[in-house]
Amino acid sequence: MMPVLAALLAAPQAWAMTIFTCEPEYAALARELAPEANVSSATTALQDPHHVQARPSLIAKLRRADLAICAGADLEVGWLPMLQMKANNRKVRDGQPGMLYAAQHLEALGRLERVDRSMGDVHAGGNPHFHFSPSRIQTMAEVIAAKLVELDPDNEPQYRANLTEFSQRWSQATTRWRTQAAPLKGKRVIAYHTSFQYLFDWLGMEQAGDLEPKPGLPPTTGHLAQLLKLTETTPIMAVIYTGYQDGRGAQWLGQRAGLPVVQLPFGPGVEGAADLFQLYDTNIALLLAAMEESDV
Repeated sequence: MMPVLAALLAAPQAWAMTIFTCEPEYAALARELAPEANVSSATTALQDPHHVQARPSLIAKLRRADLAICAGADLEVGWLPMLQMKANNRKVRDGQPGMLYAAQHLEALGRLERVDRSMGDVHAGGNPHFHFSPSRIQTMAEVIAAKLVELDPDNEPQYRANLTEFSQRWSQATTRWRTQAAPLKGKRVIAYHTSFQYLFDWLGMEQAGDLEPKPGLPPTTGHLAQLLKLTETTPIMAVIYTGYQDGRGAQWLGQRAGLPVVQLPFGPGVEGAADLFQLYDTNIALLLAAMEESDV
């Protein structure tokens, strides 16, 4: 056997890892750190991650997984436990090394001391949509890389090198985004749910109104009328929603208030947002365009 071929065959193979993620943002991040791994996501950016069916295809993927990565904070509480039970994969049960929840490693916005049913579909552990916070993405990159090393120590050099390369690109991009988005600071929007809370918090924007009367409830005529009155007294830049949310309420309000209505991509893997970098590029560009259109 030729020496070079023998060395290649003897080298550790990073693609031995099979990674299951609950949301596409963690699939995108896993691919940055383990590009040769078999990575899948239970949802897309056009699906509500709160509501997922435990389909046979998802059960099969979780059954084969060495590592599962999910947001946590009860985002997947309605479907992930059933999926774990049916997959019967000990490695990715709660408490096992192969089950990783972002919420256990990140500080969440909107944590609540008390929750009851009258409050709607709220998360006591805080907002689980961490991926619109650049600093939290960086933290999760480090957490995932450490987990990959723990589960696949033979390939530690590759994982650490990939983390370093990603971190450098992410830091440079974050600096660029912060400069580009500076004009958005202080702008107010009306948005659907708290889907973009971390993005608004990072950019210094304010969500002055919510299209949902309560979390998890669709807009009502009376609630939209109240929001319309809000636009008469408060400078609002735009009305925001995302692909898996019903845009009719946003369009109704935007037309009557004369405001731009913007559908922001919620995660990577859709047109204009193939990865995490493009997701931020596209969302910031759409917000800046809305600002110019509204002239607020």
